[in-house]
Amino acid sequence: MLQNIGIPGLILVLVIALIIFGPSKLPELGRAVGSTLKEFKKSTRELVSDEEPELKQSKAEKEKAM
Repeated sequence: MLQNIGIPGLILVLVIALIIFGPSKLPELGRAVGSTLKEFKKSTRELVSDEEPELKQSKAEKEKAM
């Protein structure tokens, strides 16, 4: 989806954001988006790492059953 935007589209989106939010709110908005993405990535990593031991354990149980 983002592959089709290109440089002119990206500039247009940034100009519209600047007009809507103003120059004083844009850094705050950027920080909020950045921290949200950071928390999302952290939570995703924790979920994936929690699932890996369970997968290894279930594989070991299946091997014992054979």
